[in-house]
Amino acid sequence: MASCPPASKVLAVNNDLPIRTQAPVHNGKVRSVYWLTQEDSRRLIAEKDYNLAADTTLGIMVISDRISAFDCIWQGADGMHGVPGKGAALNAVSAHWFRQFQAAGLADNHIVDSPHPLVWIVQKARPLLIEAIGRQYITGSLWRHYEAGERRVCGIDLPDGLEKNQKLPQLLITPSTKGVLEGIPGVPALDDTNISRRTIEENFTDFHFEQRSDIERYEKLLSEGVALISEQLAALDLIFVDTKFEFGYVTDAQGQEQLIYMDEVGTPDSSRIWDGASWRAGKVVENSKESFRQLLLEHFPRAILLEPQHMEERRRLAASQPLPTSVLLHMSEIYCNLAERITGVPLVLPKSPREEIIQLLTDYGLVHK
Repeated sequence: MASCPPASKVLAVNNDLPIRTQAPVHNGKVRSVYWLTQEDSRRLIAEKDYNLAADTTLGIMVISDRISAFDCIWQGADGMHGVPGKGAALNAVSAHWFRQFQAAGLADNHIVDSPHPLVWIVQKARPLLIEAIGRQYITGSLWRHYEAGERRVCGIDLPDGLEKNQKLPQLLITPSTKGVLEGIPGVPALDDTNISRRTIEENFTDFHFEQRSDIERYEKLLSEGVALISEQLAALDLIFVDTKFEFGYVTDAQGQEQLIYMDEVGTPDSSRIWDGASWRAGKVVENSKESFRQLLLEHFPRAILLEPQHMEERRRLAASQPLPTSVLLHMSEIYCNLAERITGVPLVLPKSPREEIIQLLTDYGLVHK
């Protein structure tokens, strides 16, 4: 296993780097994106000979070691405000699957270059406003709704008689909204709201599809990606339970519009991954962030963590209850071990992440003077 860094080497803040940009930094739960000026984008494309259209906008995507769950960032005790090695592990796993997708002829992705374990250079895409979710087993929120008697999800009818953690007869595609969308009939103006295929078809431009036929295209790329990852994880006796993909459009070097994979794929943050031997023995052992969620559910009131009306109370809880170092180190083992199992190579971990990133970007001519 990789030797994970101490608290001082954890990158918890990643939105304050001195990078020259053309827009405010996009700061997500885990990643921050610095969109470069057109001048810097053109220069890098030429200097690095990237196979992109000359007017492509590039971004510097920096991943942190923060850990989020239930839409909150959780803090650690003793100054460890993240999971050691987590960012590098996520980048390594996702980049591995992106390469596998390309090799299999599925589709390209947004990564242009990976000059550091915590840094991707990405091309700006026009994202679909859909979280593409594929489920192969009935567990998590799907099981909670099913157990409560619900038999219809995203316009799809489920049969009676299913049992918790059972493999579904076929891949279940249960998309949700990406961001708050307004003015779509029958769709609440809330993030992560389940939607049916029919709703997408009837409002495809609102979800940023350029043409109706691309709905089938995204479903095909989701299904093929899930199948590829499932097959390769099965060889490691791991089960690919469910996952979230994201897609967007880019214009390639030949001027053609392409639907590509973006964000991350097949990581322990975006997917549930179970140990195969344990599942066959009737026990679920998580190899993903789901184990962190379950730990929180065991120690804090479920209503605060799960019910939307308690969101503010949940944020206060996450900010005021630093987690024991042992919890973060346990998650570090999960992330680091899984990354090395999947990629088959040692995980490269930065020794001084912030300093290394600033030096790299200085060498690229992207740091404010």
